[in-house]
Amino acid sequence: MSKLTDLPKRILIGRALHSNKLGETLLPKRIALPVFASDPLSSVAYAPGEVLLVLSAAGVSAYHFSPWIAVAVVVLMFTVVASYRQNVHAYPSGGGDYEVANVNLGPKAGLTVASALLVDYVLTVAVSIASGIENLGSAIPFVVEHKTACAIAVIVLLTLMNLRGVRESGKLFAIPTYVFVGGVFLMIAWGAYRGLIAGDTMKAPTADYTISAEHQGLAGFALVFLLLRAFSSGCAALTGVEAISNGVPAFRKPKSKNAATTLALMGGLAVTMFCGIIALAMVTKVRMAEEPATHLLNNGTPVGEEYTQNPVISQVAEAVFGGGSFLFILLAAATALVLFLAANTAYNGFPLLGSILAQDRYLPRQLHTRGDRLAFSNGIVLLAGAAAVLTYIYGADSTKLIQLYIVGVFVSFTLSQTGMVRHWNRLLAGETDPGKRRQMIRSRAINTFGAFLTGLVLVVVLLTKFTHGAWVALLGMVIFYATMTAIRKHYDRVADEIAAEEAPGDETVRPSRVHSIVLVSKVHKPTLRALAYAKLMRSDTLEALSISVDPVETKALREEWHRRNIDVPLKILDSPYREITRPVIDYVKGLRKESPRDAVSVFIPEYVVGHWYEHLLHNQSALRLKGRLLFTPGVMVTSVPWQLDSSEVARKRARKRAEWNAPGSVRRGPVTQPKKEKAATKK
Repeated sequence: MSKLTDLPKRILIGRALHSNKLGETLLPKRIALPVFASDPLSSVAYAPGEVLLVLSAAGVSAYHFSPWIAVAVVVLMFTVVASYRQNVHAYPSGGGDYEVANVNLGPKAGLTVASALLVDYVLTVAVSIASGIENLGSAIPFVVEHKTACAIAVIVLLTLMNLRGVRESGKLFAIPTYVFVGGVFLMIAWGAYRGLIAGDTMKAPTADYTISAEHQGLAGFALVFLLLRAFSSGCAALTGVEAISNGVPAFRKPKSKNAATTLALMGGLAVTMFCGIIALAMVTKVRMAEEPATHLLNNGTPVGEEYTQNPVISQVAEAVFGGGSFLFILLAAATALVLFLAANTAYNGFPLLGSILAQDRYLPRQLHTRGDRLAFSNGIVLLAGAAAVLTYIYGADSTKLIQLYIVGVFVSFTLSQTGMVRHWNRLLAGETDPGKRRQMIRSRAINTFGAFLTGLVLVVVLLTKFTHGAWVALLGMVIFYATMTAIRKHYDRVADEIAAEEAPGDETVRPSRVHSIVLVSKVHKPTLRALAYAKLMRSDTLEALSISVDPVETKALREEWHRRNIDVPLKILDSPYREITRPVIDYVKGLRKESPRDAVSVFIPEYVVGHWYEHLLHNQSALRLKGRLLFTPGVMVTSVPWQLDSSEVARKRARKRAEWNAPGSVRRGPVTQPKKEKAATKK
């Protein structure tokens, strides 16, 4: 049965990779750029349009502010890129904004950043794919008619691609990303030649349309508010910049240098494309409206519900290359594809951050380990599920989804840069070398300006987007924060409860003639109880068995075992494919093969919990092991329970059911409590 279930898995995601192949999955800069920067690079496909959509509320006359908004976005982009170049050198471990805030500002700030990033990663997938579906739908009507189903299908496809591993997915994403970047640069260069040198007149399909402004003649505070809102929408071009700081471990050596170089390259490309598209949109007279059916007029008549408003980049490409030309079709196809692939930024950032949070006990432990293809498979699946739900709820409508966007990323930007300022202050306090001090002071100045500017933008985003949907993103952050806090409290409570004492009491019982295998992960009270119980079973031999998945944890286990002088031999099996179940099964079968007439008794320590959600956080490996061992001939499986404090809740619940819901209890009448028991209860 196992081979039958493994076959579809191997077909979809490939053969499992050995742990020593991890170095072969590291990325060169040419692959890392499309893997980690596809989101900010592709955002130029919709960020200019968002600026024009907001300005359209005041009519076409407000479009002349768009170059100034582009300048403000460029200044912000360069500031953020320069700031994150300091981050990747100071914190190359892959924790990114979370690690910076957690180390320098405290756990609460770190958890706030983590919550913001997790929400932003989910939104990145939903927004990018919804926008890609809309771009593709302008050429294929079927996609528009079934855009929710098509968007979810793309999420499933991207999930399978990423489950195959970072390097393989990066190769798949590199070609369309570079085609898109090359196509945009060619469009900008050709448009500049036609407009400045050849003197051609280029007109977008909507150049002759007019806009019925919602708020004609805005001035004063209302105009300032509109411009700030347009600026906050244009800041969508910065989403995903932080992904490179989270993905430093995936780069080839020298990791920090390569990550910083990729950041600079990404910033230069994104800024050039963003400004070029804005400039060409002004030259070709692109017209956009938030409600095109009623506010976009053709010869004074609304275009109606049947009209499909194409993105700015599509209209500019048609004006520059000509509708139906090869270059126009190529750029349109590359734009749609790269928007789909922009979600890959989140597919690399979310699982890695989830693994770090799981290691810090803020998320279930299952998110910490790598899957068969050395990718964080559980995090990838969790991200896909959350994005699919969000896409379904909002009907794959990018206009609605993008209102939720940006808030999370600027929360992480601001706290991260503030943490970096404190980081440099701490280092400067103990540094005496003049050269290093000058370098640190320069870095601190960059991060200080970055913290101020991103904090200012965060305030603008909250003021201008809160009622338009940003409150949903904030609610998501609160939910993530509360959930992770609760998980951490649970793990801490359990760790304190089961911590092994220096002088164990009744958990250690005098040795007897026992033959058993006790499965061990750590030295704590459940392990000591299982060892003590196994000694009573009067078997021939007794040994403890542990599976080495994490070398650091294995080393700590071995040292603790010897430090306590536990009189049971500890056998550690290496698991290069990070599996727990199969090495145990193979080892047990080997014992049975050596002595077919002997029985093998396997003792598995388990937690007894009282709440349904605790089952998701504990005993998952034990359940899988028992399921396999029970079907292995000649093997006895014994669960050694350790009752956590919360199990008291379940015990009381079970006792209540036994008293009132037992068979015949209705005929028998209520169970009366004995007098002695009542007296004891009162006492």
